[in-house]
Amino acid sequence: MSFTPSTPVTGAAVAGLTSPTYTLAPDVAPSSNGKQYAVSAVGGTQTNVDVHTVSKPFTISFFRPANLRILPAANINSGLVKDVPVNSYKLITRKGAMPASGQVNVVARITTIIDVPAGTETFEPEDIRALVSAHFGVGWAQASGIADTLVSGIL
Repeated sequence: MSFTPSTPVTGAAVAGLTSPTYTLAPDVAPSSNGKQYAVSAVGGTQTNVDVHTVSKPFTISFFRPANLRILPAANINSGLVKDVPVNSYKLITRKGAMPASGQVNVVARITTIIDVPAGTETFEPEDIRALVSAHFGVGWAQASGIADTLVSGIL
């Protein structure tokens, strides 16, 4: 299945938010190799959290490489592939926020880049699935701690 998040999305447990949910509306991605969704409503208790607007974006985008690369033939003498190409995917979440009273909104951004060596998606897809599972599992489990670190600067 491709990137098609169901809506509403249940947010991870984060201090200060109670049962957060995010309703997603299909949006136009900035490039043809991506999909984008705008947060059109929030649920649970999220005091002062704004939904997507032009001047204060709240979007989630996923991009695949514009040109997917494949594994080249192995060296005829050694049997090895010298330079394995990489397909880079990106998951980007943007949220507009005001840095201080009376200031212009700025965009906070989380970018996860997933580099998949060509061929691994065919030869060992279970390892690619484990990579994604572990990464987002830790992100889910540590969401509150990550948010606290971003706010306090304490690791």
